[in-house]
Amino acid sequence: MTTTIDTLLADARIPVSAAQRFDVAAGLRRLAADASRRTPTTEVTRSAQAAQRLGVVCRWVLNEPDAATHVAKIAEGPDRGPLTEDELDVDGALVFGCLLYLTGHQESAQFWWQLAAGAGSRAAAYCLHLHHLSLGESRRAWHWFHQLTHSMADTTPPDAAFLEGLELFARYVRTNGSRALAPTHRLESEIDRLAARTPGCSVIVARPDRQLVASLREFGAGR
Repeated sequence: MTTTIDTLLADARIPVSAAQRFDVAAGLRRLAADASRRTPTTEVTRSAQAAQRLGVVCRWVLNEPDAATHVAKIAEGPDRGPLTEDELDVDGALVFGCLLYLTGHQESAQFWWQLAAGAGSRAAAYCLHLHHLSLGESRRAWHWFHQLTHSMADTTPPDAAFLEGLELFARYVRTNGSRALAPTHRLESEIDRLAARTPGCSVIVARPDRQLVASLREFGAGR
């Protein structure tokens, strides 16, 4: 029996119980106490830089002319059956992951990037590397960096000069800004609508739909 993406999505839902809820007040007190004791460490600086680079990469991806076309290929619809692994549009999963990240759904972005990276997307592996690096999860970050530079044998890995160029460009964007637009309020609302379809889950595992694709096309046309 062929495993479908829909089956993987259903199995990946992560319920959030009351015991798992984050104590915001306690977290803020810990952050304030840490800030009063020390200046930013090298690791904190590295994490912040990784998050900034990831934001730059995600905006690039979302502003590509064919972004909506790729997302449309993984969107659900009344005339479509389950999406199999063989039919997964890798770039569609990558774009959807970047949109989720930019609209504040980092865990959901990680899930879709993992689908794309598992299907051979080096760009998704790079996003995962930066994502884990920004969270201070060094071991996971370097696992995905190794996948990016060594383990995906079907395509040519990026060289050191290309990766260094990405970092230089990210620093330039931080200083001077970028023409790549952030998601609009309408796109944020569409993602919130999808999130509401899986209540009690911390990860948006629902596939995008045609309504989201239409909003993404409108976003692309307005650039």
